[in-house]
Amino acid sequence: MSDFKVEQVDSVASPPKARVQDVVEAPVERQRDYLSGFLSQKPTSDDPTQPGGALYDGIIDALKEIYDPEIPVNIYDLGLIYGVEVTEGGHAVVTMTLTTPHCPVAESMPGEVELRVSAVPGIATADVNLIWDPPWDPQKMSDEAKLELGML
Repeated sequence: MSDFKVEQVDSVASPPKARVQDVVEAPVERQRDYLSGFLSQKPTSDDPTQPGGALYDGIIDALKEIYDPEIPVNIYDLGLIYGVEVTEGGHAVVTMTLTTPHCPVAESMPGEVELRVSAVPGIATADVNLIWDPPWDPQKMSDEAKLELGML
């Protein structure tokens, strides 16, 4: 059978309570706010040629002013811009597509993009690469564009 021994007692002594003083040998300085070091940091200077930088954002703003003549949405939110690269010397390269190769503005849109981008302060030259692969599809549109067109 079992080898358990049963003993009846009237009371049990309480175990000792743990105290911080018993564990810590030297007092620990506690910071009031764990974000204090982070919040006191100064922002680092941003690279104007990267997303968030002045030149890059200026190009994106210029692209958002160009609208597709058939769809009331700008070409950036429409998903026609596949990439923007800016060098330190102010050279911009925009990689874009159109909704279809037979788009009525296939000849004029890349030229307009080049003119608008080269007009951004700080941009010396601009090139536009028109590509067809990968092809554009409505899934490339921003949520704002889909909402504007009643697709959400």
